Amino acid sequence: MTLPLDHIVIAVQDLERTIADYTALGFNVLRGGEHPGRSTHNALVVFADGAYFELIAWRAPAPEERWWQQLQRHGEGIVDFALLPTETGAVVAAAQARGLDYEAPYEGGRLRPDGAQLRWRNARARSQDLPFLCGDLTPRALRVPEGDARVHPNGATGVARLHVAVHDLRASLARWRALLGEGADIGEARLSDDGSAYRASLRLGATELVLAAPAQGVATGTLGHRLATRGEGPYAIELQVRQPASALALDETATHGARIVLAQVSPARETAAA
Repeated sequence: MTLPLDHIVIAVQDLERTIADYTALGFNVLRGGEHPGRSTHNALVVFADGAYFELIAWRAPAPEERWWQQLQRHGEGIVDFALLPTETGAVVAAAQARGLDYEAPYEGGRLRPDGAQLRWRNARARSQDLPFLCGDLTPRALRVPEGDARVHPNGATGVARLHVAVHDLRASLARWRALLGEGADIGEARLSDDGSAYRASLRLGATELVLAAPAQGVATGTLGHRLATRGEGPYAIELQVRQPASALALDETATHGARIVLAQVSPARETAAA
């Protein structure tokens, strides 16, 4: 099954400040609008490969929401990511038949600044190493703009690699196989060059997902910080850029806690995100 990366969620305190900072970093930032029934509003950074960043903030406290809880406890940063199913219910049913614990699908939506109303059908896994699903009920082009909206002055063209922290790599790979089913492109677990982590890669459309777990039980660096604070989940992003250049790690103050690297990424290249 092919389930491409849909978007990466970055929770922030002040959306206007975040829009200004991401614009200064060379991203084309679009105002997304409001989520009816919630206190959230967002902005989007959409890439040529179809994936995007969702920059999300709250106008009022939402203690029942996990992303808001993480923002209050641990500060701004990457909190989640979503895959794009053709039909959410069918993917959930197939995953459940393979023994994976996914919650029942539910509907959501967004009201754009121009008045357009978007609807989608989501489903969430009970394990935080897995993404949620975001399947469109209205045309995806309404939710994820195309054309010049996807062109960025800094040259970023897509999410080449997304790193996800896990406690138990073997268990996480089993859950991913249950989600993706037959034909999933999942690599073997390998020890990192410095011996600090085991990693395994899998393909999500144009994006390589890298699962990383501590080799000695106690992780260090960015991987260790993610597991010690937010627990399992996405913690670093590598963006593909048009022109050859040395890898450039963006200032995490300007990215509002998100670890983002601009680079020309080849699939076989070992990275130091952990």
